Amino acid sequence: MSTVYLVGAGPGDPGMLTLKAKEVIETCDVMIYDYLANADFLKWCKEDCEILYVGKKGGDHTLPQDKINELIIEKARTGKTICRLKGGDPYVFGRGGEEAEELVEAGIDFEVVPGITAGVAAPAYAGIPVTHRDHTTSVCFITGHEDPTKEKSGHNWSVYGQSNSTLVFYMGVKNLPMIAENLMKNGRAADTPVALVRWGTRCEQTSMVSTLENVAEDAAERGFKAPSIIVVGGVCSLHDKLGWFEKKPLLGQGVVVTRAREQASGMVKTMRDLGACVYEFPTISINPLENADEVEEHALQLGRWDWVIFTSVNGVKHFWQHLRNAGLDARQFGGINVAAIGPATANALRDRGINPDFVPKKYVAEHVVKGLLDLDIAGKKVLIPRARVAREILPAELTRAKCDVKVLPVYETTLAEESGAEIEKALEEGRIQYVTFTSSSTVENFFQLVKAEKVQDCPHVKMACIGPVTAKTLRDYGLTPDIQPEDYTIPGLVQSILDDK
Repeated sequence: MSTVYLVGAGPGDPGMLTLKAKEVIETCDVMIYDYLANADFLKWCKEDCEILYVGKKGGDHTLPQDKINELIIEKARTGKTICRLKGGDPYVFGRGGEEAEELVEAGIDFEVVPGITAGVAAPAYAGIPVTHRDHTTSVCFITGHEDPTKEKSGHNWSVYGQSNSTLVFYMGVKNLPMIAENLMKNGRAADTPVALVRWGTRCEQTSMVSTLENVAEDAAERGFKAPSIIVVGGVCSLHDKLGWFEKKPLLGQGVVVTRAREQASGMVKTMRDLGACVYEFPTISINPLENADEVEEHALQLGRWDWVIFTSVNGVKHFWQHLRNAGLDARQFGGINVAAIGPATANALRDRGINPDFVPKKYVAEHVVKGLLDLDIAGKKVLIPRARVAREILPAELTRAKCDVKVLPVYETTLAEESGAEIEKALEEGRIQYVTFTSSSTVENFFQLVKAEKVQDCPHVKMACIGPVTAKTLRDYGLTPDIQPEDYTIPGLVQSILDDK
């Protein structure tokens, strides 16, 4: 049986999507989404999900509503599960009720998954509670853009004007002069606080507070456009006192994260928590080996090595997978010294029951070798599980110290199958302020996908490199690293960007 889910995508912040909505997105066969539904959610769709964009941008619809209704019904009649993803809540000025009626007439089963509506969320992110005991005990949600074909307006301006309710207008920026005038004509004081919140809850959010008398002129001067929520009432006076979101240090700053998708989630979350507009652009794809016989053979004979040196979290992850495939676990490391290059690698080992014997203070090969030599590694048998292609300095220096070194590929990295068109467009439009690189391979792969001159033409864009080796690779492409932390870690890189602000 086909089911259509009318799903509220929330106001824009990805963290405000409900668990139920995420479940539907992950399992649907067809995704039909709107302009205001965050496109980041599409990455959760199944590989074979059919994804259809139907617009619904004010004054510029990719499909008119009647055609959207027909499309939903057409897809549902194929027996597939449909996710109709709509910004905010489908039943709060989302025309979800109309779509539901069409589905009932067509005899198609449907369910509604409510979403957090912008009329509550956007003011909250701007420091405005829509109800407050000292100001009002009620709130009224109002469309600022009525159906132009209606014979009679649904607005009762005398009620709005004489009420003490907080008034929240959706889609009303174009009609702001008319809204303000009608409210004042019908009893609202000219000095009543009014707030506008544009792109509420998103990294692009901006807000302003004025009065009914001046708001239309002030909004025009500041260039406020759709999509914006208009809030009228005494609660708007709390904007400056309770505002929190727009104080985030990286709010509105475009940051490109080039790490592999498997590794990027922590950095992406941190940047988003700081307010950045994150462009996930995984230039590296991390893949298991096609033939892992050699890895499993060495896993079975681990006891012949004096040291095992892990240079990355991925090395730990993939080596452990091969251990499990061979029916083995951490007990194989009994009596063996283990080194971890970097705190994240060390934590990955600890999570698997191994407390590293050595973690260098600096995470480049030259410092690693010095620390290991201080631990009498010279002349010992050393196994290095790592990527198939990586820097050769560590094994070369250990070999010079008369170590018996075996480099064991446990995974491989390839160029991610991504187009650089979106990043190039964002650079041209000035939406990107930082590009982050966490390894030499992220630099090399980035410039296989994005023309170096596109970056060179944007002097406002800063290059952030995790360490000196990555910075040297960037210089090879004719670009100067602007940011480089003393601590060659992701947290260090993030902190350096914050220090740059």
